[in-house]
Amino acid sequence: MSETDVLLAPIKGAEHREAGPVQLDIVRAGDCQVKRVVYPVGFRWSKDMKPQVGTELCMHAHVGFLARGQIHMEFPDGCILDFRAPQVLCIEPGHDGFVVGDEPAVVIEFDFGAETVSKLGMPEKHAHGD
Repeated sequence: MSETDVLLAPIKGAEHREAGPVQLDIVRAGDCQVKRVVYPVGFRWSKDMKPQVGTELCMHAHVGFLARGQIHMEFPDGCILDFRAPQVLCIEPGHDGFVVGDEPAVVIEFDFGAETVSKLGMPEKHAHGD
């Protein structure tokens, strides 16, 4: 990716953060945070974030748009979700996931913090709906 890649260019008014190897640019929009999250090649939640977060699985909901790359998600019930850009994401809490392939995954995410699940009417955990 070149330096002129608009998907990775600096965002006016954004707060830049790093969480392990993940790059986040965050802008507040009312009660929501709009985030550009860049997951690097080789990223896996259980390897890169679990030691920092201290939970067995990622307990945050993710809602947004996968603008670049591929992400593979796994749930304890054996369910697997694969996302390939361009694609909308709606991922319930209680998952492990990793970047697939040789390019970073870039996600534009809408985040209400601990209230993401309730504000967006999502299930509190993954279920097959049977």
